[in-house]
Amino acid sequence: MSEPGSRRGRVHDAEGAREAILNAAEEVFAEHGFDGARIDAIAEVAGYNKSLLFHYYDDKLGLYSAVLKRIDQQASELQARILEPLLADERLTSDASKFRTFLRAVMRLIFDFLVEHPRMLRMLAWEGAEGWQTMRKIASQFNSDDIQLFRRLLGKAQEAGLIRPGTDPYMMLTIAYSTCLSYLTFTPMLEIAFEEDLSSPDALKRAREMIADFVIEGIMTDPP
Repeated sequence: MSEPGSRRGRVHDAEGAREAILNAAEEVFAEHGFDGARIDAIAEVAGYNKSLLFHYYDDKLGLYSAVLKRIDQQASELQARILEPLLADERLTSDASKFRTFLRAVMRLIFDFLVEHPRMLRMLAWEGAEGWQTMRKIASQFNSDDIQLFRRLLGKAQEAGLIRPGTDPYMMLTIAYSTCLSYLTFTPMLEIAFEEDLSSPDALKRAREMIADFVIEGIMTDPP
């Protein structure tokens, strides 16, 4: 028996339908922002009637939240794969070299994930332009355990003398993320201003390492 909104003649695959809808929603939200996106447009791109979208996700806000949750899950899986071996080291927050390596891995992860998810980058740009009003409505649905973990790690490193005294660990996270976000958002404008290709793999890698150096040297104490 087909679910609401499935097309005639198509064998309905619930998992495939959800994936197609989320892909279409991510595309439309990235192109038009939350306010400008239309359910009809998402349904057309997905290839399903809009009644199926409402069946799975209730409304446009529910669909928007589902798109962001999928991206958040992808980020968490990548983070676990890259950072867990480093987090397992008991000397992480007491050894300057190990902590420096950890911070560089974090910065590379943030930068590379944003590069590989340009639609997310556009959605965040739209959120900023719209005053983050939509994100405020759904922020409580997202797990903040990762943020709290990083805050604790930074706090321990600061107590061990690896981070400059008086530096706010929460602000460190904000600066690190926003620096990557801002650079990638403004890359097209910078290419116009500098008349230089800043989007090539080599250029992005160079920028990533420079941003990592900027953040790491800015928050860690000078080596003896």
